[in-house]
Amino acid sequence: MWVERVIELTGWEPLGISEDWAAVEEELGAPLPADYKKLYEAFGGGVFSECVHFMGRDEGVTFDFLAQWRVSLAVDRDSGLGSVSAVEPYTIYAPGGTGLVPWGATEWADEYFWLIDAGRPGDHSVLARADGGTWRRYAMSTSEFLYRVLADPAFLPFGIARYGLDATFEPASGRDA
Repeated sequence: MWVERVIELTGWEPLGISEDWAAVEEELGAPLPADYKKLYEAFGGGVFSECVHFMGRDEGVTFDFLAQWRVSLAVDRDSGLGSVSAVEPYTIYAPGGTGLVPWGATEWADEYFWLIDAGRPGDHSVLARADGGTWRRYAMSTSEFLYRVLADPAFLPFGIARYGLDATFEPASGRDA
């Protein structure tokens, strides 16, 4: 339902992208949210409303959530940084554990992650923080969170509708409707 609302809101013609989700989830060591897969298959990676970055697959490093996750995991594990994590009090997800996987961001340094717990497959809470501030946890799907960011001016601090931005989408890799 929420995927369809994002599609309707943006006036986007779904692309019908095919992805080998089994291979992606095998590398990640956890299942991805079903609605995220539908969003990606409809949109690919790119930018909503000229400011909300949505990560997909093979869209270049900036828009490839697996590439971003790999880099984040490597940095989080770097012993030269001590026990400090860029996502304190959390850590970046490592296969078999519990942690964060990035899936979106904004031009204003807001960050969007899934909290993944290998012991609880299928539970994909959205964790978000505005400009490195306080983490907020949302018990909602990726597509509902994205819809609220784009359409709900009262969805503070993340809702961008209050700025009067049109709900648009620009693909990262030159894909278009």
